[in-house]
Amino acid sequence: MKIDRLSKFDDNSTMTADLVIVGGGPAGLTIATQCAKAGRKVLVVESGLEFEDAEHSALNEVENVCELQSEAQIRRRVEFHGPQAEFWSSEVQPFGVRCRALGGSTHAWAGKSAPFDVMDFRARSWVPCSGWPMDRSQIEPYLLRAMEVLNLSPREPPRRFDTAEVHSFYWQFARSRVERLDIMRFGRELMTKRSDQIHVLLDATVTRIGLSADGSHFSHLELANMAGKRARITARLCVLAAGGIENARLLLTSNDVHSKGIGNHRDLVGRYLMDHPGARIGRIDASQMAPLAKLFGFFGAHHKGRAHMFMHGLALTPQIQEREQLLNAGIYFATERAPDDPWDALKRLLRRDADVRRDLCSVAKGSGLIVKGIGMKILSDHRTPKMLKEFMINSAIRLSPNLVADEFQCRGLPHKLTGLRIEAICEQIPNADSRISLSTRRDPFGMPLAKVDWRINDIERQTLLRIAEISAASLLSAGLPVPKLEDWAVERRPQDIVIIDMAHTLGTTRMSVDAKTGVVDENCRLHDVHNLYVAGGSVFPTSGHANPTLMILALATRLADHLNQKLAAG
Repeated sequence: MKIDRLSKFDDNSTMTADLVIVGGGPAGLTIATQCAKAGRKVLVVESGLEFEDAEHSALNEVENVCELQSEAQIRRRVEFHGPQAEFWSSEVQPFGVRCRALGGSTHAWAGKSAPFDVMDFRARSWVPCSGWPMDRSQIEPYLLRAMEVLNLSPREPPRRFDTAEVHSFYWQFARSRVERLDIMRFGRELMTKRSDQIHVLLDATVTRIGLSADGSHFSHLELANMAGKRARITARLCVLAAGGIENARLLLTSNDVHSKGIGNHRDLVGRYLMDHPGARIGRIDASQMAPLAKLFGFFGAHHKGRAHMFMHGLALTPQIQEREQLLNAGIYFATERAPDDPWDALKRLLRRDADVRRDLCSVAKGSGLIVKGIGMKILSDHRTPKMLKEFMINSAIRLSPNLVADEFQCRGLPHKLTGLRIEAICEQIPNADSRISLSTRRDPFGMPLAKVDWRINDIERQTLLRIAEISAASLLSAGLPVPKLEDWAVERRPQDIVIIDMAHTLGTTRMSVDAKTGVVDENCRLHDVHNLYVAGGSVFPTSGHANPTLMILALATRLADHLNQKLAAG
């Protein structure tokens, strides 16, 4: 594999490839890898560098005209997204979390992966514009291949908690094959592979997609870097894999042949913007958390000699969804860190931003956790032999999965906990008024910023309220500790739920059989452009409630097969 920066080439250079992919995130890199295996010459164009930096991250700025503007929502977004992304800020990204670097969103994700349910693919009378061009059985082979890419186990876990209204739902954590104490980061994983067929071009921002004179075929890409150098790429096929915001923005901005933008004859590009509305529904005190942590905490399972991490949660059954006309939704249990956590106290002392007496006491009381954390840091050191790491981590997953999960989430630093938070994540209906459009403000390349108008609908609020009530009742009937629900749930005030986006931007170039109802066809090709494709969550017709990366990679694998067939056929 060859990695270059645009600065290496002469100004106004022209490059060629069988296939050019815009975006070096998980979708783009999966397609590149699969096509390279078939002998195709692939050029991946990435706007950022190998790792995130402040200059390129500033290009992620969006204009926000949506609902995420209350103080409570901004505070929750900072609390939720802030620790995961080094260069993210709520001012620059008041909606979503975008990482402009090789590996894309995996620089900030938590590794949580899960397949969509059978019901997610079906047309449902109470969910407008629902129904996929394929069903779950047709996507199953690609899900299995995507699980292999993500280092996941396809085996169904044995632990169950099922009632008439909720059933067990499982997330897995995609573990890195390169750094055993981390989740999978796609850029780092790619850089360890050897392929003469993949060429990655960094610091290369696409400023325009060129079409043939009649607008029926992709012609070329126009690129620029931060220093002003420009270039052009021609290819037989092009895939946009730049995320739900950028895919739509690039199509809308490239409007020299079609005044409304590429693929936008019917004003559908950027519409049907979806995310997963997330809300805290309650908590469990530390004195009661043990049985719930045991049942719904993390656990390890082995498959083909590998240890895999699972998180056990609950989701609404298809029957209750249909009976009450609710959306698909799930809950999970997250640990809550203590105010006197010794690692936080130690950080304050080192920054000299501390109540010295209080924080010294916290550090002293938590010395065991600090010693354990130092041990984990030694284990993560690159000088520790890989075989020793693998043996120790696999053993730890088998013996103490909750501890290992906390290590993954906290980057190797165990923390003092005070209880469990119960978080809900919900499907969203496709709504044409929820959309990405173009702002009057412009970025350093002169391109219009994306303008975000994310609409949260009444049905999402009602679903979040009902899953709070149903899950609490289900735990009570099973003789388990019952969470203290948030006031809005106790008083049945869904309009007061503090909802945030989960940074899962979906639906803006939706898939459809009929060109009148979507932007791409069932093979992810633009209905109106013969050799231009879109990959990623922007093609989802509906969102399910599961974290989307596994489904994104299943569709990317399916698309790679299709592209290989097209290239082989000439």
